[in-house]
Amino acid sequence: MRLLLGIQQLMASHTLISSSSLRITNSMPIKCVPSSFTPTKAFSFLSLSLSTTTTTIPTKSFQVRSVAAPTESVAGFDDMVSGTQRKYYMLGGKGGVGKTSCAASLAVKFANNGHPTLVVSTDPAHSLSDSFAQDLTGGQLVPVEGPDYPLFALEINPEKAREEFRNATKKNGGTGVKDFMDGMGLGMIVEQLGELKLGELLDTPPPGLDEAIAISKVMQFLESQEYSMFTRIVFDTAPTGHTLRLLSLPDFLDASIGKILKLRQKIASATSAIKSVFGQEETQQAAADKLEKLRERMIKVRELFRDTDATEFVIVTIPTVMAVSESSRLSASLKKENVPVKRLIVNQILPPSASDCKFCAMKRKDQMRALDMIQNDPELASLTMIQAPLVDVEIRGVPALKFLGDIIWK
Repeated sequence: MRLLLGIQQLMASHTLISSSSLRITNSMPIKCVPSSFTPTKAFSFLSLSLSTTTTTIPTKSFQVRSVAAPTESVAGFDDMVSGTQRKYYMLGGKGGVGKTSCAASLAVKFANNGHPTLVVSTDPAHSLSDSFAQDLTGGQLVPVEGPDYPLFALEINPEKAREEFRNATKKNGGTGVKDFMDGMGLGMIVEQLGELKLGELLDTPPPGLDEAIAISKVMQFLESQEYSMFTRIVFDTAPTGHTLRLLSLPDFLDASIGKILKLRQKIASATSAIKSVFGQEETQQAAADKLEKLRERMIKVRELFRDTDATEFVIVTIPTVMAVSESSRLSASLKKENVPVKRLIVNQILPPSASDCKFCAMKRKDQMRALDMIQNDPELASLTMIQAPLVDVEIRGVPALKFLGDIIWK
């Protein structure tokens, strides 16, 4: 009980922020989670593990202190949440800028506004489990506890995806690419290029394949009637370099598979009579059909990325010169790939009150310089800028994500 009173006194002595208005107040305590939340959930928000045997539980609403900067920026969430047709939101940017927290908070916000939502991490270094304070590993859909409407999360297992890629080129314990190309009637090419170690090259997945397989798996989920309930899909993507490879990979695979199929057709037309005698034609056609299905799936992924009515890429950055410069290049690359991008989240902004501290004042001055860069950058100036404040509580668990979501997604 003394510990509980101590926590309440400590919290009462700090400045509080309203999660709905973003205005800092020094006197009026602001509730950041609904009163229906029990203190057990509230204390888990502060990452405090309390063990008690008492049966009396206090009912006082949980309060959060924060040094969040006041801002009037509007994300246009009403437009994002409107409509029942399925929409996809991909959040990406430089590593360490808070992409996962922003993506998870958006998913919680969608779910709390009536949308059955799926949030997927395509980053091989997953943080989604940590963000939700829940085990989401295993490569399966996991229900998230807390939101008003169904919210499911999925962390793609990168090693499992790589293993599936290797298995796709192997049969009967064979040599991988050699057997696969034999089935296509192209085995002689592999033999001639043996010194180049083509098999080792193709047995090793190319960069970005983890994310491509992740997107492809999500397409499988979406094509199944079992998962047709989702009306909002949020992707937490890998850092910029991986994401750019992901965006270009469908085009690369489409072109590569197309060339293989054309080459196979030319060879097949010259050797079809012989192969039909030895019963190899059906095997080769089955391999070609698999490639064609893969190609069709990659085309669907490419169309998904570029569908202006269903998809939007949200860039997440922080107010530093380096991060803004990288975000500008990312925006240019997205436009080059015809990927719709409308919003830019600038995360971790210090409040004006930080000027009372010399170190903080210098830091805020640098941040203001970075914000000016955004306003004058030809790639970023046209985007809707959302200023997300720096908060001094760890954003972990659904109550914390709701708090952050109410700040960012207005």
